[in-house]
Amino acid sequence: MQPLALVVDDEPDICELLTLTLRRMDVHCHTAANLSEAHRLLGENRYDFCLTDMRLPDGDGLQLVEHIQEQGDGELPVAVITAHGNMDTAISALKLGAFDFVSKPVDLERLRGLVQLALRLNRNSGEAQTRDADQLLLGEAENMRLLRRQIAKVARSDAPIYISGESGSGKELAARSIHAQGPRADKPFVPINCGAIPAELMESEFFGHKKGSFTGAHKDKPGLLQSAEGGTLFLDEVADLPLDMQVKLLRAIQEKRVRPIGASQEVPIDVRILSATHKDLAKEVAEGRFRSDLFYRINVIEIAVPPLRERAGDIPLLADIIMRRIADNAAVGAPELSGEALEALKAYPFPGNVRQLENTLERAFTLSDQQVICAEDLLLDRETTQAASVEEPLTTPHATDENRRSESYSGQFDPGHFASLDEFLQSIEKEAIESALTETRWNRTAAAHKLGISFRSLRYRLKKLGLED
Repeated sequence: MQPLALVVDDEPDICELLTLTLRRMDVHCHTAANLSEAHRLLGENRYDFCLTDMRLPDGDGLQLVEHIQEQGDGELPVAVITAHGNMDTAISALKLGAFDFVSKPVDLERLRGLVQLALRLNRNSGEAQTRDADQLLLGEAENMRLLRRQIAKVARSDAPIYISGESGSGKELAARSIHAQGPRADKPFVPINCGAIPAELMESEFFGHKKGSFTGAHKDKPGLLQSAEGGTLFLDEVADLPLDMQVKLLRAIQEKRVRPIGASQEVPIDVRILSATHKDLAKEVAEGRFRSDLFYRINVIEIAVPPLRERAGDIPLLADIIMRRIADNAAVGAPELSGEALEALKAYPFPGNVRQLENTLERAFTLSDQQVICAEDLLLDRETTQAASVEEPLTTPHATDENRRSESYSGQFDPGHFASLDEFLQSIEKEAIESALTETRWNRTAAAHKLGISFRSLRYRLKKLGLED
């Protein structure tokens, strides 16, 4: 069936140009010259897409967007045409529920891409798609149900979304769920940890570079924004972006174009921007560490991911799923959590949220040799002690240079040889296990005994370190 669009504009020439463009895309059009006529047509027909000018004889496009939302027709993608450079109006339209916007003079190629995206949204919508995406955010607490409802709603827009929440609460899962339920679901989802990219490489990573543009640029390389073409770019820990990079990113978002390092021409991009940080972004703006114009551009709509302590009732469900996943990865049976262990988990505040819950269960799985994990196996008291010790200085006021020298050892962590502390610790663990296996002629039971760990723990570590034969 041929899609049907409503075009609302009081200028006949522009209206004709828009309808001609849509008809060449096999989209049938109805036109309206004012708000009242648009209201009448909306009441008489079911449309697949609506495109409205911002300035109309009896009102403006924002009123039409608001009317469509109030009439319960939020399923209808509506885009507005704004004056060139009028970003405030465009953001207001997106906040009211508009799907997207185009600026005058209308770029027809941009318009065609927008229409294709909106029509794809209608084709892709369905209970199965929403149900699959919901599996990313598990939990039956009311705040999680609310989060899933919000995600289902914002997924139908192409507006930038800002996801707030504490570290480890699941902000990237929320972003993936938005992507999975939107019209870009069949295109790439590209996450970027803005705090993990060295400042000197940031521009090249984001925008790409041309061969020979700097020392070491041996070939053309597309940037991450180009890699996400047609899909979603997730800017995790966006507050960690340097101020000079914030300026360049803002321009790329507004102009929908990037210039790779060493290139003479800009490259058009079509991506949806989702961003997140565990920091208070409004406070970062107030203290001058984050640009207010970029803040308002990426924070068109905000959704908040609740911390784990505010949905403790979901912990048994999450713990069961996490434990089964850990056991499957280790190719062993999953142990059960005792009632006391579950109550201990529910009572613990988990400042590190779901990520900390995963680490706690992985440690208990590795260290326990029983089929039932008890409360004491979780070592939650140690978690509390470690969290408190983070605030303490690394050395006491009475520590001397001689004391510190006596605490050093030949196998000390060297950033020049290891990319991270985790890599360093894994190398020590791997060496110890290989030594024990060699001494016991690869008798795993004897090696586990020699290492003072359970057989199940040894099997898990062998798989984790890639030592299985």
